[in-house]
Amino acid sequence: MTLASMTGFARTSGVHGELRWAWELKSVNSKGLDLRFRLPPGREVLEPLLRAAVAKRITRGNVTINLSIQREGAAPQVRVNEEVLTAVIATARELAKRIEAQPPTLDGILGIKGVMEIVETEESEAERDAANSALLKGFDAALADLVAMRGREGDVIGGVLSDRVSEIEKLTKAAEASPSRSLEAIRARLAEQVKELLAASSTLDQERLHQEAALLAAKADVREELDRLHAHIGAARALLKNGGSVGRKLDFLAQEFNREANTLCSKSNDVSLTGIGLELKTAVDQLREQVQNIE
Repeated sequence: MTLASMTGFARTSGVHGELRWAWELKSVNSKGLDLRFRLPPGREVLEPLLRAAVAKRITRGNVTINLSIQREGAAPQVRVNEEVLTAVIATARELAKRIEAQPPTLDGILGIKGVMEIVETEESEAERDAANSALLKGFDAALADLVAMRGREGDVIGGVLSDRVSEIEKLTKAAEASPSRSLEAIRARLAEQVKELLAASSTLDQERLHQEAALLAAKADVREELDRLHAHIGAARALLKNGGSVGRKLDFLAQEFNREANTLCSKSNDVSLTGIGLELKTAVDQLREQVQNIE
């Protein structure tokens, strides 16, 4: 399986009988799957089927689904609202008893809002079912295009993520090879720090001195952080290789990378190792920024 981006756009259009329709699907980043529908009146019945179709193909993203329909070639129907017409005539007759005025004309009555309505020809049940079937087929095509676009963008992002993981591995190896981690360098730093302790207090006993030296040595050791970084690198590469909906897992790994980089910097008592740690934090931030776009 390949990686998929959470951003994408697709549009399909077609004609069915007197209907000209167009689907537009737009997807952006989201923590989960959030679907928003804009369907014409009378087509709301399609929403459950559309939700089910999207859920089979997409697991994360804010997806806006818009359907526009135009009716062409059908002669509109003119309908008189009998209740409104009766009320208008009754009111006109009542007023005629009170004031002198010309009797209302036909065009005047029909010009009153609500008396005459122009409505489209109603679909039969068979026509509606056939139209809905055509609309669903068009939606499936739009959804396939959207998924394909998200996949193409996912491939690009996957390449960027792979580069960032390689950069993290390179910096991790550089931290391992840092001269400041050699036994001689650690001994020299410990000797200097012990010397400072003795200078600060002449009453420091040997047992306390050993304890302080052990603490200093433990603080200077970043072996565990480096081992965990290597483990996270392997896990990230496995996720990128397997693909699928791995955005949340990659985001968790990015947090773990950041935690180890922070610890590496805090434990470092050498300028070169601190510099590597800061570069590592930058690479991790770049990784996490791209991960936010992955499904």
